[in-house]
Amino acid sequence: MILRFCTRTVVKMGMVKPCALVSSCHLMKPVSRTWVNGRCLTYQQALPTQPVPTLQHTCERYLILLEPFVEVNELKRTKQLVQEFLKPGGVGEKLQKGLEKKALNTDNWLADYMVQTDYLDNRLPVVAYSNISGSFPRMDFRDKQGQIRCAAKVIRAILDFKTMIDNETIPVDYLRGKPLCMNQYSQLLSSCRIPGLEMDSVVFHGKTSYPSRYITLAYNSQFFMVDVYNSDGTPLTVHQLCVQLERICSSSLETSTEPVGILTSLNRDSWSKCYDRLIQDKPNKEALSAIQRSICVVCLDKAMPQVPDDMYSRGNVLQMMHGGGSQWNSANRWFDKSVQFIIGEDGAFGNNVSHSCADGTIGMTLTDYVSASIKKLEIIESPTVPLPTPQKLHFNITADIKKAIEEAKQSIDKIVQDLDFSILSFSHYGKNFLKANKMSPDPFIQMAIQLAYYRVHRQHCASYEAASMRLFRQGRVGEIPSTSSASVAFVMAFNDPNKKNTEKVDLLRKAIEVHKWNTSMEISGQTVFGHFLGLQHQATEKNIPMPDIFTDASFDRVFDYRLATSQVQSKSGCLPCACPYQRKTYDICYTLLKDDMAFVMSAFKTNTENNSEELKKAVEDALLDMRTIL
Repeated sequence: MILRFCTRTVVKMGMVKPCALVSSCHLMKPVSRTWVNGRCLTYQQALPTQPVPTLQHTCERYLILLEPFVEVNELKRTKQLVQEFLKPGGVGEKLQKGLEKKALNTDNWLADYMVQTDYLDNRLPVVAYSNISGSFPRMDFRDKQGQIRCAAKVIRAILDFKTMIDNETIPVDYLRGKPLCMNQYSQLLSSCRIPGLEMDSVVFHGKTSYPSRYITLAYNSQFFMVDVYNSDGTPLTVHQLCVQLERICSSSLETSTEPVGILTSLNRDSWSKCYDRLIQDKPNKEALSAIQRSICVVCLDKAMPQVPDDMYSRGNVLQMMHGGGSQWNSANRWFDKSVQFIIGEDGAFGNNVSHSCADGTIGMTLTDYVSASIKKLEIIESPTVPLPTPQKLHFNITADIKKAIEEAKQSIDKIVQDLDFSILSFSHYGKNFLKANKMSPDPFIQMAIQLAYYRVHRQHCASYEAASMRLFRQGRVGEIPSTSSASVAFVMAFNDPNKKNTEKVDLLRKAIEVHKWNTSMEISGQTVFGHFLGLQHQATEKNIPMPDIFTDASFDRVFDYRLATSQVQSKSGCLPCACPYQRKTYDICYTLLKDDMAFVMSAFKTNTENNSEELKKAVEDALLDMRTIL
């Protein structure tokens, strides 16, 4: 098994003092954000580079991670494979030296391999399998005019955020007094994923000599270039932006245009073949380049079918993730774009972010800023200044592209039918209650999830919590192993009616301490998963047969995840969402607040073993039951 990074956001050094969790997306505990004078990239070169753990330490931890999943005989066999891998002068030492050499010649060897493996090499559609999204409570409008006003405020807020990025005055993120890598902010806007056969690429236009001065507006499954700066370089006012958006909405009533955007929902090889055919035509190539270079995409969606108020959150989560299908808004997207903000005529609001361009915490910072700004921005009528007419992007569609569009419609509709979300709003207690009982909140939630999974499936599974690597230069994502011998002992004891509460609490505290230790190892660079990923890539690059340690059945038991989790903090009430990276996996995003918490569970219906609604109920029951022993 070649390891895949299956994270949704942002937490990983030699043996150093344990650190607290960093916010992660799909995400974790919030970092502090501090306004500073000067440039936010001042500390970049002073940040440490991603270290390479020692081979001995990683292999020792690997054997510990195996203990909950294998019998004694299988563990004995795996220990023999590990000993062979560790032999002086053997293949392990050779791969380790290659990785150490790479670490000397790159800012972050782990980020390089992670982005390639998890995103660019991945041939699955970016819809559901890769992109992440955020969903807001319904806005207070239900008509086209309200939609336009909201979109204008969103665009202006994005431009103000972009100014901070360009001037390098965005608030610096800190973790326990240590500055974090801020490089991803420069990659958040004016960026796009480009399809390729076998491997995609990502283009970043934010720091080019001629930065973008326009956004792409999606409306009626058509795309428009909208200049968002005056001739003197100042951003358009909210009122000016309203004028521009009204121009588009009043002139683009036709819906007969082929919905080219839906091609971005195809699997990557199919989309790549279409893309190569499209760029053979000059107008098509220019239109594609315009979207890629634009600051972001803003989608004006048509209203979705009405649902009861208690069903709105789930419906909006799905709309932000995939658009609702070919008959609704899935073609009103460019899923390769780094950032898409989505405003529905019925008050729907949220976004969709390409994980290949930036991690979830970075996108959430922008999301929180936009949410706070649109509440303050006013529409003040400004003096009439001639504004350039928004330009509609035209595509010449051949018969084979038209056929591909029909295939894309069928493909996205299958994803829409297959994807299942359940949302748990848990108001019985939050982190204040847990702290009062001397429980570390995030590890406590992780143990509740472990308990819930066991109750549904009557077995333990390989699982991880997403973590941020931004303590290191160019850091991206890490994975904290959540299942341990201690977590298994707690789960089994908790379900045993003969065990006393005091014993259950003792085992819970031990499991929490193990999870905290695993977290500190990961965020300090002692990453088992990441280290093995790097060694596998070294074997591939050097044409060395994959070592037996990586092809052994035990390896999958630890790293073939069935449960992917991430804590995502939002200051704006945004509900973060992600999807399973493979059909047999659950994904859980959760937000932990002072007195409540929220969970978004997702699964694929075609995997009949998984059921997001059952898991939701089990998590709620686990949280309530665990409270009784405190």
